[in-house]
Amino acid sequence: MAKRTFDLAVAALLLLLLSPLMAALAAWIKLDSPGPVFFRQTRVGRHGVPFRIHKFRTMVADAPRRGGALTVGADARITRAGAWLRPRRLDELPQLIDVLQGTMSLVGPRPEVPEYVTHYPEGLRAQALATRPGITSPGALEFLDEATQLARAADPEREYIDVILPRKVQLAADYAQQASLRTDLAVLWATLRRLLQGSGS
Repeated sequence: MAKRTFDLAVAALLLLLLSPLMAALAAWIKLDSPGPVFFRQTRVGRHGVPFRIHKFRTMVADAPRRGGALTVGADARITRAGAWLRPRRLDELPQLIDVLQGTMSLVGPRPEVPEYVTHYPEGLRAQALATRPGITSPGALEFLDEATQLARAADPEREYIDVILPRKVQLAADYAQQASLRTDLAVLWATLRRLLQGSGS
């Protein structure tokens, strides 16, 4: 209950304070390339229930037809605005709307697309999906440089499924076992510190 109350209070406050910035970013995205301001995609949420995530669009409008769900290195589908937004994680700001709606939390495992959830180890799947997905998480912190790691792999898809995804699922299951307001505050602080240090990719 404390976690949900905290999520609601912080998300509402941030949306209020950041609304001028978000409006400016939305205008830039619209002027920078044809297409909608928001990117909506089906992700798998708590207990395996699908939902539509909100993000600022950082790729060309027809990106799904030009490539897969993974972003590998300096992906040619990324727009000029997106190239600036993504390292700073500003494209994630609209997920504050998802927090208010109750489909996401400020902290929780990053939600996957359905095709990758099918690769979750059976023994960890229920536990990894036991909490609301989050805007940030221990897994997101560990894989801030994921796109670069995938770019170095001979087969990015296999690298993600065989190496990165199992680790993310394990971290999600671990988080579900110990989730509390205290652990969330620690993850939020670590996320802010990493982004301010320029550790994102």
